[in-house]
Amino acid sequence: MDGNFQDSSGDEAMEKSVDVETPADPDPKDLKREDIQRACKERDVEALVEHATSKDGLLDDELRQSAWPILLGCDQTAETADAPAWNDLPRHRDEDQVKLDVDRSFVYYPNCPQKELCDRKQELSDLITETLRRYPMLCYFQGYHDIAQVLLLVLGTQLARQAFVRVSLFRIRDYMLPSLSPAVKHLQLIPAILESTDPKLRRHLAGTQPFFALAATLTWYAHDIQEYGDIARLYDFLLAHEPVVAIYLFAAIILSRRKELLTIPVREPEILHFTLSKLPQPLDLEGLIISSLELYRAHPPESLPFRAWQRISRHSALKTSRKLALDSPTEEAEKLFDLQTRELRREEFRKRTYAVMWRYRKPAGSVALAILIGLVSFYIRRNGLDTSIWNYVGKFKEAFHYARW
Repeated sequence: MDGNFQDSSGDEAMEKSVDVETPADPDPKDLKREDIQRACKERDVEALVEHATSKDGLLDDELRQSAWPILLGCDQTAETADAPAWNDLPRHRDEDQVKLDVDRSFVYYPNCPQKELCDRKQELSDLITETLRRYPMLCYFQGYHDIAQVLLLVLGTQLARQAFVRVSLFRIRDYMLPSLSPAVKHLQLIPAILESTDPKLRRHLAGTQPFFALAATLTWYAHDIQEYGDIARLYDFLLAHEPVVAIYLFAAIILSRRKELLTIPVREPEILHFTLSKLPQPLDLEGLIISSLELYRAHPPESLPFRAWQRISRHSALKTSRKLALDSPTEEAEKLFDLQTRELRREEFRKRTYAVMWRYRKPAGSVALAILIGLVSFYIRRNGLDTSIWNYVGKFKEAFHYARW
């Protein structure tokens, strides 16, 4: 009897022990969320960069609303009450184009009722127009609205205002100059990166200029990526690194398509261009982010061949915005914009001058040679060097005569 009682109580104890729930392991995303919140609170840029780069980035828009302004160096206390209302400022010269682009915005996202979409478009128009009116030297480019709409959707109207200014002045400033020639120089980094890592592929693409990457790099890929979650996650990565990393990302995309590209004959550059101008589907975003950073670390800009990095202006955003989260005043970016604009005009003047000289190279060359000879002759005679020089010429002719024999 006692034995039976002990057995049954032992069974009950075993059943109770089985029923006791072991504590579940914490969700890694929950832990990451807490770490991101802590990093935002402490303004720990290094930790934010690590989280923005790791898998799934900054996880959600609520966290991005805290993290992105920090990565951009926004200072929410910088706005002063005495600043004029933007709609009282003079109209920007590019506002007609802004309207056209805003009318065809939000193609892929968000999926919302027509009324809400119209409100979004008005908010987008206000965001872009305010930035252009406050910084009238900026030149609008088609695709600028693609970047603006991502910031607007993620951050909301208020936070997006200063963030968009920081992106415009410190990240994509080169694209807002009076000419797109600086953007073209950015693209020339792509073949240099390919040469560093895969010379065979670079040679295969040598007949195709890297203009295929213009739309993607100008818009930070917002023009091509159709899923809102993907573009928001990619912007986590791009905002957490210096601007040139966006170029390395396109090089990584090309390298990921190596096998496909090598099957296209070199004699068909149009097909190569078409293929390269479209992002691969599906897009392995996490894998490309890892590959981009590996490329950047193995072949930093300063080490690239063809003097590709040296050809980038020292006033370029690629070179002046290499440190993250600096709360540099916007006046600094405006000054750099002015310096680069002047440099650009001098460069274009030289190109026009060389073009004219080349066109009239034969008569100009004859005149220049005649003037040069005249000046040298005058200098020689004025300094009494004509006798000694002709003596040297005679000796040279004599030596040359004997050398022929």
